This record gives sequence, structure tokens and C-alpha cells, in this order.
Amino acid sequence: MFGRVDRSGRLIGAEPALEALQQAAGSRIGQTLALPQIAAVAQLARKLGIPVARPAVAAAADHDLELWVRATPEGEEIALVIEGWNVRPAAGPRLASLLGGGSEAEASQPRFEWATDEELRVISLSPELAEHLGVDLAEAAGQALTRLVKLEEDEAGEMPLISAVAARRGFSAQRGRGRSQGGKSVQLSGEVVTGADGQFAGFSGFAEVEGAEAPSTDAGRTAAFDLALDEALRSPLDRIIETAQRIVERADGPLRSDYAGYGNDIAAAARHLLSVIQSMSEDPSNGRTVDLAALAAEAVVMLDAPAEERGITIALGANAPLHASGEERAVIQVLVNLIGNAVRHSPAGGTVTLSFVRTQGTASVTVSDEGPGIAPGDQQRIFERFERANDEAGGTGLGLAISRRLARSLGGDVTLDSAPGQGAQFTLTLPAA
Repeated sequence: MFGRVDRSGRLIGAEPALEALQQAAGSRIGQTLALPQIAAVAQLARKLGIPVARPAVAAAADHDLELWVRATPEGEEIALVIEGWNVRPAAGPRLASLLGGGSEAEASQPRFEWATDEELRVISLSPELAEHLGVDLAEAAGQALTRLVKLEEDEAGEMPLISAVAARRGFSAQRGRGRSQGGKSVQLSGEVVTGADGQFAGFSGFAEVEGAEAPSTDAGRTAAFDLALDEALRSPLDRIIETAQRIVERADGPLRSDYAGYGNDIAAAARHLLSVIQSMSEDPSNGRTVDLAALAAEAVVMLDAPAEERGITIALGANAPLHASGEERAVIQVLVNLIGNAVRHSPAGGTVTLSFVRTQGTASVTVSDEGPGIAPGDQQRIFERFERANDEAGGTGLGLAISRRLARSLGGDVTLDSAPGQGAQFTLTLPAA
């Protein structure tokens, strides 16, 4: 299986199975490669300037894949060859609801979903639909949809899917039946998917199955993170804290004091993340009165080290408390994300400024940097998961997406005011207390 990664870490080409993994991770062709271990191999090959081969594990919807990844520098791009594709049970809970916001009722529904590329080759198939059609999920990737489903004419003697391909438009009620022994009847509906160039790139849709409801598409989804997030992250963080504490206590033998200190920092950071995760799972309507100025000062302290390393001054423009309605841990996390972004994008020796405003019914803090600014066309995109401004290296592209989601769960928002060459001003606004 082949793929290509550009100099900014974006997956710019992929065969269907790799593209399906990219989409399952919440990204797509033309965006950041969202498979961490594969991306790490590509990054290492770029850094060394030589071919690199490593084992890797990738998470699919309900299972893990053991892969062998070979990354070869070719000019400014990295060519990927991925072999193995050995399926193994999932190592832990999935984070499908991390940013998707599905409700508990939606999460419990069977999801008869599918997606194809422009040549109607399957790039995504939900386990429930694969079982209904009587096909193996791993073998279905890359197969023509019509090899899995025998299309049937409607009462007018037409096939909506075929007409939709010709017209490059959505369709509904395409009858069909799984070709495998035991395959059952379905009705497919789909919408057109476009690529980064705006051209037709396939279809994405769902199947109506007798006795099951199609997945809900209600836009009014809950803004709070559900229990799946807590369950998926708590155990790994608990292990990190336990291991870091062993470092602090030198439980495995003598260790330099500065290394033991690093262990203490790791444990403290992991405990903070656990508290944030807990706040994400709590009912946001239970907001309490917080001092936005004091929490900003606390966030600044957390970022002193990276700011000092680059000679950046963080100017905290607050002389009095500024009370707002919110949840302390969530507010601190949003501020750490916003201030951390400003520090990263400011020039060495620059200044990051925090300013505070109370208006009728709201309290807000604005984080201003002296960086390159953000073009108007990118100002909404960077709030999407796995997106980053100016294609900069490093980071996951999740910080702003999480920050906005947390703020909105508290009844507020994170907004942006910027222009190229004029820096960026991110504002966290919360209900006044």
C-alpha cells in the first residue's frame, strides 16, 4: 500500500486502505497525516534524509492494525510503502466522540455507514454494514462498491447511484443486496465528497437496513464530552502518573536529581490532564464563579519555561479580579492552549499580551501575539481538528478545536481576530458571574 507525505506533514496521496485509516482518524487527503506512528516514521526519514523502515500500529474503528512502514525521501516529499496489515483486537476504547459530540443514544445505535472514492472503491465501511452485507471488513477496503453490493433498479427502471455518478450529485434509495452468501438487502443514500481541489472525490453516506434506524444527523448535538473520553484516557494517564512517580522515588535504581525532577513535572502535568478530562465529562451547566484574571495568571506560570527559552515576555494586564461563570480546570486548559499558541508563533524576544474586558453579561480575556497573523480564509479552518495555521511543524492541530469546544460547553466561545502580518488575537469569552 502506498502513500505520500509533503514537507508539512500532510498526506497528499494514498491508496484506499490508507485513506480509510486517515478518515477514521478524523482527517483526510490534503490534511495532516493523523496516524501518529506512521507520521513519526515519515518525520524520521525526513530528518535523517535516508530511507527508514519501522513497525507501526494504527487504530481502525474497532480493531488495531500491525503495519510495516517504509519511508523514503523523494525531494521535498516522503514516499510511504506500508505492508503487513495484520489485524489484532483493539488495545483500548476509541475516542470517536472526542470532538464529534455524539450523544449516548447516538453512540449506541448501529452505524450503517459507507464511503467511496471517485471510482466507487470502498474507503470506509462500518462494521455493522459489513456484517449485514456478509463481507469481511479488511477485505472490503479498496474493492469496488458494486462488487460488494448488487445494485437493483427502482420502479422506474433506474439506478439512482449510477445517475448520481454521472451528474456528480447526491442520491437516495438505491436498492441493492450483498453479493456474498447471506448478504441482505439495503437501500443506499449518499452525498458527494469533494477533494482539496474542489473536484468530485466520491460519496459518503449510510444504508437503510430493515429493522434498524439510520444514524441521526441532528445538528443539535451535546457540547459536553461524554464518558467515553474519560474511560479512554484515564487509564493511560494513570499509568503515566504511576511510572513518573517511580522515577521521582528512584524506585528502579539511582537516578540523577534533575531526571527525578522531570518525573515530578510529568506526574504533575498528567494529574492536571486528568482533572481536565473529569471537567469535560461533567455537566457544563454546573458552572461556578471563577476569577478569570487569577486563572490567566496561573496559566502564565505554566508557560514561563517555554516563553523564557525564546526570550518572550508575557504581559498580564489585570490588576483586579474578573469574575465569570465557568469550570476552573477547563478554563485553565483553554488559556494554556491559547497562550501556548501565542508563545509558539511570536518571534524570539517578542511579547504576548493578555487583556481583560467586562461587558454587559460577559467577561473575556484576549491573548495577543506578534506573530505572522492568519489569513481570513484560514481563520475558521484552524478551529477544525488536525488543522494548523501556516502549515507550521509540530503540534497535533487539536488545541484550538478542544479550546473552542470547552468554551462553548461553558456557555462561552473562543474567537479570532487576525490579519496577515498583524499578529493574532484569540479571545475567550464566558458568561459574567
